[in-house]
Amino acid sequence: MAEERSGESIGPGNDARIEPIALHLEMQRSYLEYAMSVIVGRALPDARDGLKPVQRRILFAMHELGLTPDRPYRKCARVVGDVLGKYHPHGDQAVYDALVRQVQTFASRHPLLDGHGNFGSVDDDPPAAMRYTETRLAPIANEALLDEIGADTVDFAANFDGSQQEPTVLPAQLPFLLLNGCTGIAVGMATNIPPHNLGEVVDALIALVHKPELSDEKLLELVPGPDFPTGGEVLVGQGVRDTYLVGRGSIPMRGVAHIEEVQPGKGRHRRGAVVITELPYQLSKAGWIEKLAEQVNDGKIGGIADIRDESDREGMRVVVELRRDANAETVLADLQRRTALQSNFGAIMLALVNGQPVQLNLRRLLQEFLDYRELTLIRRTRHALKRCEDRLEVVEGLIKALHALQQVIALITAAPDAASARAALQVQLDLSERQADAVLSMPLRRLTGLEQESLLKEAAELAVERERLRHLLDDRTVLLDTLVAELKALRKRFATPRRTRLVEGGDALVAQRAAAIRPNAELQRQQAFGALAPESRLLIQADGAVKILSAQMLGRLHLDEPIQLGEHPAPARLILPISEQPLLLAFTGSGRVALLRWEFAGQQPGKLERFLPDSIEGEAVVQVLPLPRQGSLGLLSSDGRFKRLPIEEFQELSGRATTVLKLKEGVTLQRVVAGQEGDTLIVATSTGRVLRLSLDETQLPLMGRAAQGPLLMRLLPGEQLVGAACLTAAETETTGANQSTVVVATASGQLKRLLVSSLRPCQRGDMGQIGLRLQERGDYLVDLQSPTSAAVGSAVLGLLTDKGWSCRIDLNELESEDTSGTGINLKLPQGQQIQELIPLIN
Repeated sequence: MAEERSGESIGPGNDARIEPIALHLEMQRSYLEYAMSVIVGRALPDARDGLKPVQRRILFAMHELGLTPDRPYRKCARVVGDVLGKYHPHGDQAVYDALVRQVQTFASRHPLLDGHGNFGSVDDDPPAAMRYTETRLAPIANEALLDEIGADTVDFAANFDGSQQEPTVLPAQLPFLLLNGCTGIAVGMATNIPPHNLGEVVDALIALVHKPELSDEKLLELVPGPDFPTGGEVLVGQGVRDTYLVGRGSIPMRGVAHIEEVQPGKGRHRRGAVVITELPYQLSKAGWIEKLAEQVNDGKIGGIADIRDESDREGMRVVVELRRDANAETVLADLQRRTALQSNFGAIMLALVNGQPVQLNLRRLLQEFLDYRELTLIRRTRHALKRCEDRLEVVEGLIKALHALQQVIALITAAPDAASARAALQVQLDLSERQADAVLSMPLRRLTGLEQESLLKEAAELAVERERLRHLLDDRTVLLDTLVAELKALRKRFATPRRTRLVEGGDALVAQRAAAIRPNAELQRQQAFGALAPESRLLIQADGAVKILSAQMLGRLHLDEPIQLGEHPAPARLILPISEQPLLLAFTGSGRVALLRWEFAGQQPGKLERFLPDSIEGEAVVQVLPLPRQGSLGLLSSDGRFKRLPIEEFQELSGRATTVLKLKEGVTLQRVVAGQEGDTLIVATSTGRVLRLSLDETQLPLMGRAAQGPLLMRLLPGEQLVGAACLTAAETETTGANQSTVVVATASGQLKRLLVSSLRPCQRGDMGQIGLRLQERGDYLVDLQSPTSAAVGSAVLGLLTDKGWSCRIDLNELESEDTSGTGINLKLPQGQQIQELIPLIN
């Protein structure tokens, strides 16, 4: 960093213009200048006309080009070029993007520009290049923004190079900041103002003019909520009140949908469907449909058979066709809960007031506009009065000259030049310089009697107009009456019916959605369980599918029989009778756990994510485990740590996800095992090393949720723990043909059934021993499982490859070996590797 010095010059020749400065001071100054430039000159709108600088410059440039609504369209490239060259020295794409937004009917409630060509769509399609599109001013911009630009209503300032003059603000006759809203991100602040209905806003302005102390409640009755150009619904509640009373709030929006029967195709039965006709503001229709399809394919939203976009020029129509067994109301609730069909508009009513960013509530915003409009009316009236007085002065001079016509002629003919004639007229007829110039430039046709009568009539009218304008300036009540009359005229000219419907009781609806539409989760859970047949079975497959099947249907699947490797349905991870109402825990790789609400799979089968809290959406579920009645759960992380938690930590889980293992960056939860004091724990690493130790309080004590757990096994660089199994004391003590075994597998297909008795007991933190010698260079262990602890008497173990192929292996055909054995090699298809072993839990 440079040091501050004074009186010392730097550089060749000791140039005195170079001054040293501390780097941190220069950074502060430069950053502050940059921040203020963005805040004042780029991102935030002015509270008076509701425009950002680029929008204001586009409108003024088009006004200067004469692109009024009654004139032909002009290429957007011409407009952009004028704006860049004269007023806005920034990127051409930024100017064109701002122009396009002012054209789009789905982005602005009252578009300020009229476009001709492709300016994008609600499907988020990009607009055509500026060389193809054309534009001109919309009537509302021409009449309510630019009509008074030449009446000295606003100040002008030099442009960036001093060659042109541009208005610092436009003489807006309506509060466009509220009518069209605004979105902008500055440095350290942002604005996001929703659009509103013109008729409602004008009514509020008139009410404030007549009664400035109008109550907040009455003001909110006049402006009950935003009016989005895309329609939809607004849930009126505390969010709307906060926005209007404080200037910041979260406004719940909802698309418009109804349920009807549709004909899927010729010869097919009619089906129920949810039809969406309006989407929330700023939501891309194509993007929403794409994300909905992803959630349906992932099983997060069930009951949907097909999604079709039947939108046309008549309007939007997205048909969500339902399966025959689906409940339409449930699917609609899922769409609102799990997609952006119901979302929030985060309102921040921030705008520039006297060049400073200020958060405005509704009353302050309306009052700022009224004060500005009153000022522009006064300036317009003064300008009109000056023009009236100037013209009256000229007309009176012409009348005076006509009354002394012969003398005027004589004075002019006798004068040697124009200046002498002007001076003579001023002296002899007592005329002002302006009057004398008007007499000298008067055409001969003005000497007719008809023209003289016209001048007398004009003088009388000008005198009356002068008195009216003076009265307007002297009496504020008359001025405000004029303001109100003009507001009413604009309301009659441009007001349109409200497009966004207001739904009362929004707070209750939002709270219901926040609770995942489960006002009483336990009651709904019991109701869902009561609707299931008592003899049904719960099936969870390796791909995450959750189903409720009858015992007969399950028997037809033959899930406990061996099958060759191929593209089969995903193997079963878990099969349980629902009569026991098992509590299932779902663990994610980030160390969180949540209850699996499998009871609702009877209504609509789906993937695991559908039956888990929304808060863990996007997290990978690594294991689903029935909650044991006693003992503890052990959590194994990839960095070699093992943490035991008592069962009591999991018995009081609510509907939310809970963190039970804090992990370092890059570390994941690998396996969860259930065990009791005295059981045997066996873990394996990616290099084939295996560790056996006793599960007791001395080596592996019980811990709380905040702990990370002790280091279970020392790992080599790049080595990870990949699997674990817990065997009871009874299983460990078996001898002969029934000895306990674990199964290990490598990525390339090396499979081995390892005798537990061949493993020596170790202590926590040991290196363990080689349990499987890898036969191929670059191969690595992917999993270790204990089929005996998963399914008593089960002789089948599932296997899944990284391409989704699977098989079920008969363990009776797999010879048990000690640590010296190498197992067998499965023949895998080209390019496929084993991903995991899947013991069947039943």
